Amino acid sequence: MIRSRVGIVGMMLGCGTGVAVAIVFAGGIRDDTAKQGSAPAQKDSQVQPDASQPKWTALFNGQNLDGWTIFPAQSFDAPKVWSFRDGVLICGGSPVGYIRTIKDFTNFELELEWRFDSKLGAGNSGVLLRVVGPDQVWPKSIEAQLESRSAGDIWNIGEFPMHAEPSRTDGRHTTKVNPTNEKPLGEWNKYAILLDHGRLELRVNGELQNVAQDCEVVAGKIGLQSEGAHIEFRNIRIRTLP
Repeated sequence: MIRSRVGIVGMMLGCGTGVAVAIVFAGGIRDDTAKQGSAPAQKDSQVQPDASQPKWTALFNGQNLDGWTIFPAQSFDAPKVWSFRDGVLICGGSPVGYIRTIKDFTNFELELEWRFDSKLGAGNSGVLLRVVGPDQVWPKSIEAQLESRSAGDIWNIGEFPMHAEPSRTDGRHTTKVNPTNEKPLGEWNKYAILLDHGRLELRVNGELQNVAQDCEVVAGKIGLQSEGAHIEFRNIRIRTLP
């Protein structure tokens, strides 16, 4: 495989009256927000929602797997690797594979919660982004890592065109910039993923952990990996961007 070591110089996102800045420096990331020209709050005023903003849409309805397909397909006589209960999507971990959306997405914000079972122990999984090409283990995509203690890492699968920070990149793997901030096993964690044209940002429990740029802009599926461990997901939702 080709190993690319092109670094990120910096990233800036304008938002409303503020400017959110994610800067990569010396292998790290600084996430700053600068308020500009903020007007004093008006007494007894109410903030009206911006109707022009895209709305969040649930990807998992908590009741069935509508909108998803499983690879490899589950046989009727084998224990189900993917199931659901009480609004939670449950992955048994075996066989290795993934569940992916039927619909394609290009630019979006994606949020989900996950946890490993404290009794069954730590494990591995991942969120696959812009999945393209044939179903296989593993499809061409960007993986937002979910391996225990490594959430926030990036894996490049199938030589997906993108640039990550070279000082933290070894082959296809780019480690997160900060120490792990995952919660203890059995507690819910939150991933907030931004994939906006060429820019990728990974936030774990509210902390910016990784950035990549020049990601190939292509419509693709979103997938969740079955990778040998019991893992649970909930509150999977997406907001598409122009």
